[in-house]
Amino acid sequence: MANISLDVQGLKQFVHDNELGEMQAMVNAANDELRNGTGAGADFRDWLHLPTEYDKEEFARIKKAAAKIQRDSDVLVVIGIGGSYLGAQMAIDFLHNTFYQAQKAKDRQAPLVVFAGNSLSSTYVHDLIQLIGDKDFSINIVSKSGTTTEPSIAFRIFKDLLIKKYGETEANKRIYATTDKAKGALKTEADAHGYETFVIPDGVGGRYSVLSAVGLLPIAASGADIDKLMAGAAQAEKDYVDPDLSKNEAYQYAAYRNILYRKGYETELLENYEPNMRMFAEWWKQLAGESEGKDQKGIYPSSANFTTDLHSLGQYIQEGRRFLMETVVKLDKPNHDMEIPTEP
Repeated sequence: MANISLDVQGLKQFVHDNELGEMQAMVNAANDELRNGTGAGADFRDWLHLPTEYDKEEFARIKKAAAKIQRDSDVLVVIGIGGSYLGAQMAIDFLHNTFYQAQKAKDRQAPLVVFAGNSLSSTYVHDLIQLIGDKDFSINIVSKSGTTTEPSIAFRIFKDLLIKKYGETEANKRIYATTDKAKGALKTEADAHGYETFVIPDGVGGRYSVLSAVGLLPIAASGADIDKLMAGAAQAEKDYVDPDLSKNEAYQYAAYRNILYRKGYETELLENYEPNMRMFAEWWKQLAGESEGKDQKGIYPSSANFTTDLHSLGQYIQEGRRFLMETVVKLDKPNHDMEIPTEP
C-alpha cells in the first residue's frame, strides 16, 4: 500500500515557519465543526467514514453485479454527470493502461467502461453508439433524483438501444440504477421495471461519492480490486483523524493553501506528469470548486498536465501575474520505466 506524502520545501520563500503553527487554532475549530456536525452542511458528512462504515451487504452485491457485467457485457455505459461519474472515470483512468479504451478485450480482460450523460453533445452520443456497435452492453445509470437533464436524455437513448437489442425483459436485467434509497423518479422507475438498485447515501454529496456504489460499481466492473481500494481508504481515514498539524499532512496542505490565499494567491494550479491523471485533476477541480466557491470567496481550482502544458502555459506560469499557487502530484515510481536508446 502506497502512502501520500507532502513536500513543502518550495514554500520556504513564501511562508514563514511560524505561520503554520499560527493556523493550529483555526484547524482545531474547523476539525471540531466537521467531527461534531456543528458547521454548515452538517447533514452531508457521511463521507468522513465511508471507508469503514458502509453497507457490507450492498458491497457484496456490487461485486456480484460487477462479476455479472464482466460475464455478459463487452461494454458498460455509465450515465451520470458531475460527482456521479467523475470519481469513477478518474479511478479507472488512473488504475488501468493509458490506452485502456483502445485495448482489445482479451488484453483488457474486463468490459470497456465508457461514460455518457455528462454533456449535451449529440455527436458524442452518436459516436458512442457507433463504438458499441453490435457488442453486448449494460447500463449503470447514476442519479439521485433521476431528473437531471443530461443523464435523463442519455438514459432514454441508451435504454431504447438496449430494449431494441435484447427485448424489455432482458434489457431490464442489464440496467443497474444507483440512486436514492427511497424516493425520486429513477427509484420509482427502477422498482417498476425490476432494475437492480444501489444506494447513493443521504449524507454524501455527489463530489464525495466515489467510495459509495456511485464509484465502486464501475470501478469493480473495470476489473479493479475494490477491496484493496477500500482498505487503502480506511487506512487514510485512520491516518488523517488527528488535527495536530505536526502529524496530519492533509491539514497541513489545507493550512498552507489558506495562508497563500490570504497572501493573494487565489488560483491553485494542480499539476501532474502522467496523462492518465488528467481525470484526477478534473475530479479534484469539482471537489475544490463546489466546496470552496461560496459567498464570493474561495480558491479557484485549475490544472495542468506536464510536460505537455509547459509548452502552452509554461510562459504564463513563469512570468505572468503572481496569483498562482502550484501543487504538483508526483508519483514516486511510474508503472513502467523506459530506457532512452543511445545514438549510434
